Amino acid sequence: MSLFVAQTASPTSVPADTVTRACGVDREPWLCRWLADTTHSVSAGHAGAHLSPLVSVLLIAFGAWLVNRVVRRVIRRAVTQWESAGRFTWLRNRRVFAMLEKTSPTPDLRRHQRAETIGGGLRSFATIIIWSVAIVLMLSALGIKAATLLTSAGLIGVALGFGAQNLLRDLIAGTFIIFEDQVGVGDVIDTGLATGTVEAVTLRTTKLRDVEGVAWYVPNGGIPRVGNKSQQWSRAVLDIPVSYDANIDRAQEVILETARTLAHEERWRDAILAEPEVWGVESLSLDSVVIRLVVKTAPLEQWRVARELRARVRRALGTAGIAAGPTTQNPAPSPPNEPPKP
Repeated sequence: MSLFVAQTASPTSVPADTVTRACGVDREPWLCRWLADTTHSVSAGHAGAHLSPLVSVLLIAFGAWLVNRVVRRVIRRAVTQWESAGRFTWLRNRRVFAMLEKTSPTPDLRRHQRAETIGGGLRSFATIIIWSVAIVLMLSALGIKAATLLTSAGLIGVALGFGAQNLLRDLIAGTFIIFEDQVGVGDVIDTGLATGTVEAVTLRTTKLRDVEGVAWYVPNGGIPRVGNKSQQWSRAVLDIPVSYDANIDRAQEVILETARTLAHEERWRDAILAEPEVWGVESLSLDSVVIRLVVKTAPLEQWRVARELRARVRRALGTAGIAAGPTTQNPAPSPPNEPPKP
């Protein structure tokens, strides 16, 4: 019996109040409590008390990074599923997401562009929310009380209201640009500030690449209007001058026949969506009559079709003996995503 008592009272036994002596009555912080309880050492508990805020901040940062990666991957998969199936199947019964399907049916190219745009916007929004919550938790772990955080948030909100109006305007405008499907990655647009191919759309800015390769970052709140040159379909418009002495009816027949021949060729069938039309005499100048030809094309194909038609119409008019009038107009601009032709 005495041997049993001796064993239970060995030097390795720890008083029951080790955690209290190491961490205080409130037994905070958590790392102090865990180390004191695990190691039965007051010194280890004191070390944990000093390291707890730093460890908490690191754990919160790691957790936010991990959650952000998971959420971004979920968004990417959901958007990819919508791109391939034409809808968010897991949200098909939610009316709040009906706006995402309002342009249906959507061609495959346009759906891909829109998926890139919506996916980028949703991932950016999720990242902002996750890291905002993480920063609040980090400050709380460092000992800043919730009341102080709320007061600071209120003051920051007032400061943002006066000093960051342009930033808020950009974010709001970017949200509507994305969800209203005004532009998408790969579109050729004219914002009034710059013209080019859209390379990225975020909540704050739209990135364009113009014909000279210059990257333009346009704040969404500063875009007065958007002219989208590649949404759903496009149109090649050719104003063809012929001499006053030419037979106008015969010239229109040659132009229309040349355009129809091009439209029925295997190489151009996918680019031309409808039968070409000659709208007639568009204008008169001192030395020529201008005949307008229009062709409905697939998005971004209008410039390629127009260049081919100009060459063929010029040859066809020469073969038919119809004199072309002098060109008094400015040469047709090259597409914003291609280099100018010599």
